[in-house]
Amino acid sequence: MSTRRIRLNAFDMSCAGHLSPGLWRHPDDQSHRYADLDYWTELAQLLERGKFDSLFLADVLGVYDVFEDSRDAAVQQAVQVPVQDPLLTVSAMSAVTEHLGFGVTVSLTYEQPYALARKLTTLDHLTKGRVAWNIVTSYLESAARNLGLTNQISHDERYDIADEFLEVCYKLWESSWAEDAVVHDRERGIYVDPTKVRDIDHDGKYFRVPGNFLCAPSPQRTPVLYQAGASKRGQEFAARHAEAIFIMGTRTEVLRPIIDNIRRQVAEQGRDPYDVKIFALATVVTGDTDADARAKLKSYQEHISFEGALALYGGWSGIDFSAYAPDQPLKLLHTDAIQSAVEAFSKADPWREWTPQAIAEWVGIGGLGPVIVGSPTTVADELERWVDEADVDGFNLAYAVTPGTFVDLVELVVPELQRRGRVWTEYEGSTLRETIYGPGVRRLPDNHPGAKYRTE
Repeated sequence: MSTRRIRLNAFDMSCAGHLSPGLWRHPDDQSHRYADLDYWTELAQLLERGKFDSLFLADVLGVYDVFEDSRDAAVQQAVQVPVQDPLLTVSAMSAVTEHLGFGVTVSLTYEQPYALARKLTTLDHLTKGRVAWNIVTSYLESAARNLGLTNQISHDERYDIADEFLEVCYKLWESSWAEDAVVHDRERGIYVDPTKVRDIDHDGKYFRVPGNFLCAPSPQRTPVLYQAGASKRGQEFAARHAEAIFIMGTRTEVLRPIIDNIRRQVAEQGRDPYDVKIFALATVVTGDTDADARAKLKSYQEHISFEGALALYGGWSGIDFSAYAPDQPLKLLHTDAIQSAVEAFSKADPWREWTPQAIAEWVGIGGLGPVIVGSPTTVADELERWVDEADVDGFNLAYAVTPGTFVDLVELVVPELQRRGRVWTEYEGSTLRETIYGPGVRRLPDNHPGAKYRTE
């Protein structure tokens, strides 16, 4: 067994429940405080105390309206709605922390690179270099319709747009301003040397950006780039651009070939395959003993919303299970979509009889990742096993209840992992990219495709 450092991200969203539909009703859950700034500043301080790498903030721009062909179940059960913009809490969280990073989900499908690049650079300045952008292209038809499109752009074209979007951003971040463009010379009356600011002259298929960037270079220039593409085209995009990749799977033997393929594609891009850090989704339920943890899990399971869980899964998969009885065996149904779902869940647990009720119970706590249950020793053993067997670098840790799940991780699991030398006891460096690559590495690595746009 290696002693490779296990990297920890907390996974949250500016809504109630996030990946545990119905658990907002649990007496220990405070996710209804998502609109309270104190919730976020307190969480950030807690995670920094636990030496987490970052807080990763998910987002969606539409409602889950597949179940019963309606948004009602999602709205009634608070299935990622109501939901607020994740960017606006980051500067407050950074003000009460020194090292914790912040990964923010923003869909480029509904943005212009010139404007989004400025928002992310602003956050990178305000956080002193602790921002990551989780690059998504969006998948909900409801988002497309409400943001001005008749239909969602096709899957692969969204990634074609994304490639050019990143090209524009690299030009703005890496080449428009020289590092020493801001001279702040009171004697000569020159704040910025105009000879050191250049137009990017981008004229592409999807974007035309002729001018210069509006912002002076931030500590990282390009924010750390996160991505979660699971499709073939998504993995190609991630292998080219991402510095951290988030994946979902419930068994190490299922994830390992996926991870091996990702690292192979990263190497084919001329990059070090271990420069890209791979995080697996997981939810930890822990207590002083295994029995304590199992009792907590039972309490959580009693609050899962059947309709909410199937609304959540319907939004992800496009499958509406409302026409079937909760206990109807899905293997007897013969639609392509349902067979695909059965195949996916059979990989998670091939010995279980999958019904709509079973799927709701599975996704009802933590979504499509594993739920790891036990004492700190049991949990640490399992996290180590995943790192060693699946070759993941760390975990995107969702909550069952918040902040309780994160409190348990910080107070119970992290000390055990630190005792084993698996989680660091002090941060290294000051920016998020230094957290990934080590002290002194604030800019994109030289082998990253964005680095070729540098002019100095």
